[in-house]
Amino acid sequence: MKMPLDDSKLIYMQIADSIEDEVISGALNEGEQVYSTNQFAKLYGINPATAAKGINLLVEEGILFKKRGIGMFVAEGAKDRIVDKRKRIFVEEYITKLIHEARKLNITKEELLDIIRSYEGGDK
Repeated sequence: MKMPLDDSKLIYMQIADSIEDEVISGALNEGEQVYSTNQFAKLYGINPATAAKGINLLVEEGILFKKRGIGMFVAEGAKDRIVDKRKRIFVEEYITKLIHEARKLNITKEELLDIIRSYEGGDK
């Protein structure tokens, strides 16, 4: 489950993202236990409080839940919540900018759709 950490994003956010990625990919399923904060801290060589911040973020979002004295587990419906959240972020961060830039360049909707279609299936 170890992914490389980088300086592009706060470490606790990278921890949360890596857990989300595991849920989306099916490597972590609903009801399965995730690493503890101490396991994350040891794995990445970070402060346990930093790992806890990432895990707690996912608890607040309903992605994980705590079983007292046992650990953190993937919540029911977590995958759907993550996908919905990431779709919203995708639209906000990419699609909105794409449309604004296309308008600046006088690219029509049809031209833009043709461009997107040309990239389907990994052709380019």
